[in-house]
Amino acid sequence: MAHIGAIEVLLERGYTIAEVSGCSVGALVGGIYATGKLPEFKDWICNLGRIDVFGLMDFSFSSKGFIKGERVFLEIKKIIQECQIEDLNIPFSCNAVDYMSGEERVFQTGSLFSAIRASVSIPTMVQPSILDGSEYIDGGVLNPLPVEHLQLVGEHLVVAVNLNAAESIVVLPPSKDEEGRSLLKMPLWMQEYRAKMGLFFEEHHKNPKSKSLGSLDLLNRSFELMHDKLSRMTLAMHPVDVLVEISKRQARSMEFYRAAELIEIGRIKMEEALNNFENADI
Repeated sequence: MAHIGAIEVLLERGYTIAEVSGCSVGALVGGIYATGKLPEFKDWICNLGRIDVFGLMDFSFSSKGFIKGERVFLEIKKIIQECQIEDLNIPFSCNAVDYMSGEERVFQTGSLFSAIRASVSIPTMVQPSILDGSEYIDGGVLNPLPVEHLQLVGEHLVVAVNLNAAESIVVLPPSKDEEGRSLLKMPLWMQEYRAKMGLFFEEHHKNPKSKSLGSLDLLNRSFELMHDKLSRMTLAMHPVDVLVEISKRQARSMEFYRAAELIEIGRIKMEEALNNFENADI
């Protein structure tokens, strides 16, 4: 959700977004922005307390992932109509991984929803997406920061939002949004939801040194370390003009109720990054 705040600040400060390349949740938010429906999506995600969250989580006991991931996309389709990537107002791409062949697939044409659904298929959590006879998982497995898939790099500034940044740069949660309104705190129904979710998996965002990790915790921790390393390698190979660093510890999985707060954190971090960039040119 921090991606939403980052996009808002870019636009407010007079920048024009000419192209988007995203991975996983970056593919989701970036794709929705490219449709022109980001304000509607923001309103929906910031008010998830009004719906039965369990109604969106189509649980499955499949060994490939405990969430099917279809119901939430049905809800999103009520906000954003299905479209073809090539028909969007700006170029958009996202990536996913064919886990059988081990190859990265870059989606630059075809169904927007199919591409996003493939890119957000987090291993062990969301079931792989079956498309064109292949099964795809989260693009972050191979390329969590797909800068090289941008087509207009030589013509524009490149801004990257890295959600795999160090634990030490966690931002204290703001108490109010940019309009001075209090941000939502965890409601009772969400506390109960978190408790029930604990039956399916342990929270893997706790300090890994505080206890021995279970198999799922260990797998998720491994993904975090891998994503961090791959992101650093990408940035070394493909330097960007503006880098927004958001700590991997900024939020836990399934904390839907914190959308408004995380959007504000995205705004704060983008403001900092743009200030550093613009002041460097003075």
